[in-house]
Amino acid sequence: MASWHDRRLLDLFRIDTPLLLAPMAGSGGSALAIAVAKAGGLGAIPCASISVEKATEEVATFRGAVAAPLNLNFFAHAPKAATDSENTRWLERLAPYFKEFGVDTASLGAAGGRAPFDDAMCRMVERLKPEVVSFHFGLPAKELLARVHATGARVIASATTVAEGHWLAEHGADAVIAQGNEAGGHRGNFLTDDMASQPGLFALLPQMTDALAVPVIAAGAIADGRGMAAALTLGAAAVQVGTAFLRSDESVSAAVHKAALATARDDNTAVTNVLTGRPARGIINRVMREVGPLSPDAPPFPLAGGPLAPLRAATEKLGHGDFQPLWSGQAGALAREGRAEAIARAIADQAAALLPARGAVA
Repeated sequence: MASWHDRRLLDLFRIDTPLLLAPMAGSGGSALAIAVAKAGGLGAIPCASISVEKATEEVATFRGAVAAPLNLNFFAHAPKAATDSENTRWLERLAPYFKEFGVDTASLGAAGGRAPFDDAMCRMVERLKPEVVSFHFGLPAKELLARVHATGARVIASATTVAEGHWLAEHGADAVIAQGNEAGGHRGNFLTDDMASQPGLFALLPQMTDALAVPVIAAGAIADGRGMAAALTLGAAAVQVGTAFLRSDESVSAAVHKAALATARDDNTAVTNVLTGRPARGIINRVMREVGPLSPDAPPFPLAGGPLAPLRAATEKLGHGDFQPLWSGQAGALAREGRAEAIARAIADQAAALLPARGAVA
């Protein structure tokens, strides 16, 4: 077993390896969480886009398979209702696609599907008592957060700037995830909407570790042991890895998503808001090229995704993902097939081999 230099998060989370599974809605679940936990890391189940009942089932599956700590992840955004003019503008922007694929706009369902942390979710946390609870887009209301802390859970959350890291530490986070601009999926920003000034991980990480007293977790295009070792060298107490597992056997990503990842490159992802209404990094597809990648026409999160659903369904049948999220970090080309447990172990073993032995003199 590797002898890691910084044991703060190993001891805080009671894990053997400083590697956290990124909670990836639509791609991760109990199977992926179990695999990473078996490798000594912290498994995660994304709960923001599934029901309390489904999340409870996923936790039961995890608990039945492995005796290990678990992270349940939630969103902490403040929902915004779209105005009639915003809805109309978005439908008009998508009208050519509706015509192309024969979509009757009168049959469009309600948009949504990504709820913020609320009383029902909090009661689930109180009942299931996960060892770690993580949040994206800030933290929930003070009263809800106090209830989470009262269960004994450790709280972590994502920050895309040092200012956001300070805010999280001051408002109750036990550790902060430094999410670099390279990271796949939704940006965790909550104090700024300026995507142009978002720092990359290796600029953000040392500044955040210098600024915060709480441990920092590095996230963003870490897909092998080289990236993990570099992040730990720059002061991270652990890393959070997501894209590296998207092609694994345990990933539940759609076939078109996995196919897109098989041809991923360093230069074919972008941060876009046209798929959900919030900035998120994914492999560039048709709607990102033609409508975005960042469009003022997209309604507030998560409302942009609703009208895309029938377009997504139509193009998935054709074998491509022109209208769906193909989330990926900039290191998507490093994602590989195989068992997730083996992938996690390979990342950690390579990192351990690259780092100086504990107690070694430079």
